[in-house]
Amino acid sequence: MKRIGLLGGSFDPVHQAHLALACAARDGLRLDQVQFIPAANPWQRAPLQAAPEHRLRMIELAIDGQAGLAANPIELERSGPTYTIDTLRALPASHHYIWLLGADQLANFCTWHQWQAIAERVDLAVATRPGTPLSPPVELQAWLDAHGRALATLPFAPMDVSASDIRTRLAQGLPTQGLLPPAVSRYIANHGLYQ
Repeated sequence: MKRIGLLGGSFDPVHQAHLALACAARDGLRLDQVQFIPAANPWQRAPLQAAPEHRLRMIELAIDGQAGLAANPIELERSGPTYTIDTLRALPASHHYIWLLGADQLANFCTWHQWQAIAERVDLAVATRPGTPLSPPVELQAWLDAHGRALATLPFAPMDVSASDIRTRLAQGLPTQGLLPPAVSRYIANHGLYQ
């Protein structure tokens, strides 16, 4: 049974912290693969700026040549709001899945649609994020304790990089060196994204 890490997000755009997190999870949790799953229509956030095909292509460019990293367009191929539980139900049942999330997402986990069903289907692994405490919500911790499950901690040095800051910089014509993979920077420039 392969161990597959799942990294969901808007990836609007994908940046160096996303890549570092995926590689840290791959190596630290001994995963066979980490799949980037770009959201089509996340129900808990504002509409995304870049079109789905651009966000998927940027992921493909970012992970090109990186062993054990893959793009999974499963949510882009489905219509309607993006719910994690629907994605998990559609994945092959023959693998062991670990859902990778940041401490900021962990704090909101119990607001996710059918969060208990998500926790039943995957192990959870959390990475630290600047300014966010690494502690699960009381409700989630109680569920984990009751089901004999543990929350894995990702061996990941926090990086103060965010897609919203990158979008602001791009819109204002400010430099983004070191924040984006070079191939992603070129793609954004060539397609006039985030102007």
